[in-house]
Amino acid sequence: MSSYAQPGTVLTDHTFLVPLDHAAPDGEQIEIFGREIVATGKDPDDLPWLVFLQGGPGFAAQRPVGRQQWLDRALDDYRVLLLDQRGTGRSSRISARTLAPLGGPEKQAEYLARFRADSIVLDAELFRRELTGGEPWSVLGQSFGGFCAVTYLSFAPHGMREALITGGLPGLSTSAEDVYRITYRTCAARNAEHYDRYPGDITAARQVAEFLADRDGVRLPGGARLTVEAFQAIGRLLGQASGSHELHYLLEDPFDNDGGELSDAFLYQVAALTTFATAPLYAALHEACYGQGDATRWAAQRVRSEFPEFDARAALETDAPVMFTGEMIYPWMFDLDPALRPLREAAGILAARDDWPPLYDRARLAANEVPAAAAVYFRDMYVPADLSLPTATAIRGLKPWVTSEYEHDGLRVSDGRVLDRLIAMNRGEV
Repeated sequence: MSSYAQPGTVLTDHTFLVPLDHAAPDGEQIEIFGREIVATGKDPDDLPWLVFLQGGPGFAAQRPVGRQQWLDRALDDYRVLLLDQRGTGRSSRISARTLAPLGGPEKQAEYLARFRADSIVLDAELFRRELTGGEPWSVLGQSFGGFCAVTYLSFAPHGMREALITGGLPGLSTSAEDVYRITYRTCAARNAEHYDRYPGDITAARQVAEFLADRDGVRLPGGARLTVEAFQAIGRLLGQASGSHELHYLLEDPFDNDGGELSDAFLYQVAALTTFATAPLYAALHEACYGQGDATRWAAQRVRSEFPEFDARAALETDAPVMFTGEMIYPWMFDLDPALRPLREAAGILAARDDWPPLYDRARLAANEVPAAAAVYFRDMYVPADLSLPTATAIRGLKPWVTSEYEHDGLRVSDGRVLDRLIAMNRGEV
């Protein structure tokens, strides 16, 4: 355990060992890391704990400098723990290199299957008992972190003082197909909005797609291949507050001055948007976070065929615009990205797995006694409100706030206003 100071904060690093498989507590152990943050001048012993569960799956908690973003509001009332979920950041981080010594794809897939929300919640419980002396803590879940918070309410509500969820109320019995049938429609609407805002981008996107189609893709910095379909995947930006504007500036000048090649600047920016080198778990377990019994079987790829407007190569043969996709993971990504290529077979095994254990307990949620509030973003491109609202009703006592004021990243961009409202809701102040 080590402590250090930043502007306005004191930080303490904590690490604990937890079982890889919580059903075998005496088996292999992995390390879990959490960063405690307390406002300068406050006595941490006087503050309740709040643990933050990051979106993902597969992303580490934020690396703050001082009282950034929502932390500024949280640190007024809480002693905050930024938890690196297992397999991310400093918590026994997973990559193709760390998985290789385990053996073949079957062993790797079995290992990866232990990195879902149910295991994350049990890790958090062991962490809580060590840090709080057994006292319950507040749980703040963003996006996939909200999925984890609902799993927490299902299986370990005794560890929770309250739940605060932003953009992360999952459908309790929703399949991956259900999610993508909604999100493809939402993506189509966001494409239309973007092209209405920036009509010149219709031509720019077509020019890039035609260039890639004529050459069967180009090599990106880092070694990945940029195909037409990979180019479409940068549409993930459209679900963020400033994403449409960022996409426009990316398309504003994609070619060198002579127009003969895509510029280095464009290729480097696209490489950063399309690689999974920093979060391979996100690709490997993205659809698995919906798995409860049935196999996901590359649902995003299968459902895509139901929406022919996303066939960019067909669009290039007509006057139709090239449509960007959203938060979808496709099997071909494991061929194009060098960071994912060694995981291709393991990912296929996970996609075929049909014995995923349940992640939510409807009966427990219906009897919930933990104060809970959730921001449901009406325009959310990643976690559809149509699936979140029935869950809000199914969790006894949960107070939903349905808003069009923010996009999915409302917690990050609202300067603490989203978190402040959720805290006030749990306190009965709004």
